[in-house]
Amino acid sequence: MNQVKPGSGGRPAESPGSAPVRVLTLSGCFPNPVEKDFGVFIERRMKRVAEKIHVSVLAPVPVMEYGNPKRVFTPLKEIPHQVQNGPLEVYYPRWFYPPLGGWSNGPILGLQMLPHARRLDANGGVDVIDAHFAHPEGVAAAVMASRMKKPFVVTLRGAETDHAVHAPRRKAMAWALKRAARVISVSERLRQFAIGLGCDPERAVTIPNGIDGSNFYPRGKTSARKEFGLPADRKLILSAGYLIERKGHHRVAQSLRELLDRGVNAYLAIAGGPGREGDFEATIRQTVADLKLENDVRFLGAVAPEALAKLMSACDVFALATSNEGWPNVVHEAMGCGAPVVGTDIGAIPDMIQSDDFGYVVPFGDQKALTDALARALTRTWKRDVISGWALARSWDNVAAEVVSLFKTVIAEDRKRRNSTT
Repeated sequence: MNQVKPGSGGRPAESPGSAPVRVLTLSGCFPNPVEKDFGVFIERRMKRVAEKIHVSVLAPVPVMEYGNPKRVFTPLKEIPHQVQNGPLEVYYPRWFYPPLGGWSNGPILGLQMLPHARRLDANGGVDVIDAHFAHPEGVAAAVMASRMKKPFVVTLRGAETDHAVHAPRRKAMAWALKRAARVISVSERLRQFAIGLGCDPERAVTIPNGIDGSNFYPRGKTSARKEFGLPADRKLILSAGYLIERKGHHRVAQSLRELLDRGVNAYLAIAGGPGREGDFEATIRQTVADLKLENDVRFLGAVAPEALAKLMSACDVFALATSNEGWPNVVHEAMGCGAPVVGTDIGAIPDMIQSDDFGYVVPFGDQKALTDALARALTRTWKRDVISGWALARSWDNVAAEVVSLFKTVIAEDRKRRNSTT
């Protein structure tokens, strides 16, 4: 990513005679030089969108991260104020939120981002504000849009159901979603959640995520295991994601213990690094030690996408014992590599594991069901080419085309409304 001046470079050519489409994306979950893998699913979508229309990204960086166990003060010197990330113009404005701000963080973010958004609007124009996550970005976008007289779109990605447990945040999200021109959900469950908060069903759409087929495709199992020093003579379970409680690595470790006690010659590889949701790595490692699994579990740390694809190709089954997700890209990517998946009945996981031909879905919190499903998965023969074919059928280009079409519809509706009032 290279530093650029505001409004320079990276803009796609508009079709002759067509009105330009200018999108301002707002997301605090977006890659930066300190957290290169943070929010890559948003980056992937918006890069594809930016190949078709102009996109600027406001990726606010908190000055202080009260909930981050690794640090409180963000290393701001390592994060430039603006970069050119392929076709994306990305800006990293700093923002401050009070400790225990709760629902008020949305309006606070919106007011702090408003001057930056107005600057971009004055420089090159903004037709629609595109927010990712309902809290705090969706609420912030509603505040910004009302001041700038712009339409806005909110994408729900899964964290919203956790925030909705707190009544003030739930009310704030409902307030924003009712005012959004469109609400995009990455799963039908999240779409119903939005409707339950008062969003007009006709303005709520489901657009699942895609997959990068140039990286996540089947590779040789033997060579991949050799590269990572993983045993060739044992059934390999892979669990991947941030080392946080929500991802459920410790639950998979518990199942491994039970599988070994049943006589299944299984081995667990855990790929992932620390996340913003808390430091759970010590607990996971302690669980492994308590279960006497030190010789049966391998912690691989954070791995690059290409390495992760190799690991997914090398495993006999991919496990995600998560407690909260929207459209978990890691499941989609594992399937793209041909791996069957055992996942909890959370978010869009049942939409992805549509039948027993692709894996098994188990109730969250049912440890026995998780262990039994892993046992079945490790003892049957899978048609990995069928699994991969299904997953690779939906690319990020497919996603971008649907999102661009939605943006154009929203902008056309806004222009029509404006013309009718003049």
